[in-house]
Amino acid sequence: MPQWVKVTTAIVSILVVGGLAFAGFWYFRLQSNISRAPLSAGNGSTQSAVNDSTDRMQILILGSDTRDGKNSEYGTAAESSGYGQSDVMMLMDISADNKRVNVISFPRDLLVDIPECKDPKTKQVFPARSGVMINEAMAQAGIGCAVDTVNKLTGLQVDHFMMADFNAVKELSNTVGGVDVCISDAVYDPDSRLRLPKGTSAVEGEMALAFLRTRHAFADGGDLGRIKAQQGFLSSLTRKIKDDGTLSDPAKMLKIADVVTQNLTVDDGLASVPSLLTIGNRLKTIDISKVAFVAVPTTTAVSDANRLQVAEPAGSQLFSALRKDVDLTDPTAPTPSPSPTDGTTASPAPAPTTTAPAVPPYDKAAQPISVANGSGVAGRSQEIAQVLKAGGFTQLGQLEAQPVAQSVVYYGTQFANVGADVAAMLGIPAAQVLPAPAFPGVQVYLGEDFSKGTTYGAATLPNDIVNQTAGDTVCQQANPLLIVRG
Repeated sequence: MPQWVKVTTAIVSILVVGGLAFAGFWYFRLQSNISRAPLSAGNGSTQSAVNDSTDRMQILILGSDTRDGKNSEYGTAAESSGYGQSDVMMLMDISADNKRVNVISFPRDLLVDIPECKDPKTKQVFPARSGVMINEAMAQAGIGCAVDTVNKLTGLQVDHFMMADFNAVKELSNTVGGVDVCISDAVYDPDSRLRLPKGTSAVEGEMALAFLRTRHAFADGGDLGRIKAQQGFLSSLTRKIKDDGTLSDPAKMLKIADVVTQNLTVDDGLASVPSLLTIGNRLKTIDISKVAFVAVPTTTAVSDANRLQVAEPAGSQLFSALRKDVDLTDPTAPTPSPSPTDGTTASPAPAPTTTAPAVPPYDKAAQPISVANGSGVAGRSQEIAQVLKAGGFTQLGQLEAQPVAQSVVYYGTQFANVGADVAAMLGIPAAQVLPAPAFPGVQVYLGEDFSKGTTYGAATLPNDIVNQTAGDTVCQQANPLLIVRG
């Protein structure tokens, strides 16, 4: 064998072995960094495990206020008992097609109902509680209890969680070289140690943490101003990482991954380097204008003027839209069709008879259509009948019917095309248009899933529900009481 071949082979061998050793080192380092905890505190999940690569995914992101270890300088252990409280709580909702992300913030002062939770370590069971601040959900029984509480509040099913502590914020902001934030006036908050001039500043380390922790520096000094500042920080961080090409740079990603995993606790299903990399890969191509930051609508709590409660109907509208996978930046965009229910529809209700079958093309005004109200809401059949009348179907009947969960359009023999047209007019999916051979015409049987509005599945959302997208640069309004004059 020629000498140059031997030398080349040796060099290649060294590089391959060295590369494998390097990759192995980082894999085991990152894997050993990760801490884990159960996803639920005994309440379980009503859905099967998601495919982290292809399914819609909801991740509860928590910031712990624990004062243990490196966080002891921010207070004593007595200020954060048990597992600690959630200083930050956000739900990140990634669409199945990776084209949009919703980030929903929950104010720490929000009063909620916490379900019964079991401590996974001690096996102690803590009874359900009502009217408790949401940041207390994990203090007794761990992070899984916070997950169960969010599930109960929203009607969603959280797939994973990630919890970081104070040190994670400092280290991450240092690693990316600072995060740009903007405020309307120079401000100083002695409690959080935040001191910034008017305009845009790059914050990192302690100042980045102070920006996120301050409870008094923005707006009226309440939790909602703090939430908007946190959302502004994350928007800026998202833009920086995207602009710097960090998600496509292995060296930068390794550095960030090392910093983050040292201060991160995740659920068992996410506790592996490949799983975390999968999440990162899904996020790197998302258009930042489709990363929507939202706060749960709230109002002053009736029971305590210093606390918040979910504002209705805005809160229910938001949670319903999330369950339907609505694009919050464009609620009019098409959404996936709802899944069939488990047999909670009913047979068509009795309706007036007719002897006028429909043969294409047909006269809409001659078609017998009935609207059966099984929605549980008075007056719904009349509302829907008006829509059909405006669409040309004038031979209409209305009746009250047994409540059902899912709306269905039934059609008799030779009325299939009429049934399809009626369903399309109301936005009812084709899977919910069913034959009823003995039925003389078409019937729209309204269910509880169509209790409002005139288009099935259409989202009703509060005005301006999106505070900002990751593509927006927002200047936070300083609290007048903390503005530094001169």
